Amino acid sequence: MPSGSSPAGNSGESDAARFRALGPLACALGPLADALFVVALLVVPMAVVPGDGVTVVSLWGFLTVTEVGGGVDGTDILGGVGGYPVWRYFLDQPRAFSTLPPSIRAWPLAVGFHLLAAGSALSGIACGREDRRVTGGLLVLAAGASLWVSTGLALRFGVGTTAGWLTVIPVGALATVAVAVAAYGRDLRGIVEA
Repeated sequence: MPSGSSPAGNSGESDAARFRALGPLACALGPLADALFVVALLVVPMAVVPGDGVTVVSLWGFLTVTEVGGGVDGTDILGGVGGYPVWRYFLDQPRAFSTLPPSIRAWPLAVGFHLLAAGSALSGIACGREDRRVTGGLLVLAAGASLWVSTGLALRFGVGTTAGWLTVIPVGALATVAVAVAAYGRDLRGIVEA
């Protein structure tokens, strides 16, 4: 068992050791800050698709901002903003779920893993018990599912052909991995080393 972690894997002793040098206030804010970062991932877009406008693909759906043209002072004038919730996308599909592309079928997994990770982190705050390995593992799975969705979008938008590699930017996967490593990296290393 790695030093500094409790047998149950709850956040008490390992967080105290991690933040001891920063003082008692940091010990109390450590798990809270980690939980806030995990919850904030629920609003980070999975992917950003630049082009004539910008399409933001979030866990909850699409948001598209289109440009009309340049203004007198050189700024762009927005042509419109449109949204399409993910649940409506799945309900409007004439095809069965099993016939959709694998990257689209991974979308509900990304939502589920993010929600479970947020629930795990928040239960650590509310109940004082969090298995940080579970939260970190869920974040890794959420990042993988988000990356799968982003990769599928990139393939549909022509990455590797004439559009180039930055056709779709996997913001959500990168942010989720960053939070998993920064907040839960020690706990995840403990799983591998055990």
